[in-house]
Amino acid sequence: MLILLTAVAAMGGLTIILAALLILANKKLFVVEDPRIDMVEEMLPNTNCGACGYPGCRPFAEALLKGEILPGSCTVSSEEGREEIADFLGVDVGAQEKRVARLACAGGINVARNRARYQGLQTCRAAAQVAGGGKGCFWGCLGLDDCEVVCDFDAIHMDAFSLPVVDEDNCTACNDCVEICPKDLFSLHPVSHRLWVACKNQETGDEILEDCEVACTACERCVMDATRGLIWMENNLPVVDYSKDHATRAPIQRCPTGAIVWLDKKGPTKGVHSKKVLRKSTLPAAPM
Repeated sequence: MLILLTAVAAMGGLTIILAALLILANKKLFVVEDPRIDMVEEMLPNTNCGACGYPGCRPFAEALLKGEILPGSCTVSSEEGREEIADFLGVDVGAQEKRVARLACAGGINVARNRARYQGLQTCRAAAQVAGGGKGCFWGCLGLDDCEVVCDFDAIHMDAFSLPVVDEDNCTACNDCVEICPKDLFSLHPVSHRLWVACKNQETGDEILEDCEVACTACERCVMDATRGLIWMENNLPVVDYSKDHATRAPIQRCPTGAIVWLDKKGPTKGVHSKKVLRKSTLPAAPM
């Protein structure tokens, strides 16, 4: 009995000591949170999209209060919303160019062939696990709309040829489509990046046109027609140096397939020498 009472007393004493230590630690470590964080968070769109570079709207609001960033870095909010936050905090709005998702493929079913019929789970990720998805061009879009499904902002829609189309106005650069695409066809770019290589094929020569009529053949005409250093070839694909003056349509004009285009809200514009795509139906399968 004495041993039991001793154990109970010891446990009780230990509990009291630990409780006292927690109270002291709480007083020492307690951080008073600025009440303006809640107010600024309410002014933000609360999409938690991450386009600003922070994991959510609350961390962004905390960064605003610390002066680490300006309201203009929230490209998802409206202009009025950014100005409201700037007025509330007494800071400049600041500016950051809106970023959007870009797709490096133009191979819809009217111009690109399938070499095999995939009949499994109808997602791009599942199809990509089976011989790359069955498309003739290994690097091409599989068209099973994973990107459209994962987009929470109604910014991606599949067109009539099973190719994703990005709505610049709705896109928040949240990165979800980038992460979901098994072919790594999406990347985030400022909207001013209008000169765009809409292909990821790494083969060279006209043979690839049997599988995709709009593929890049590595002819290098765009490199020759661009100002020096603006475009170079890497893995048989043109690469645009966006740190240089890229507001030019000269490199797209002689592209024979339209693999390099000029992108705006209306869609891609091809060069004058690019072959026009007239087919509105599925490209017939290649003869065996």
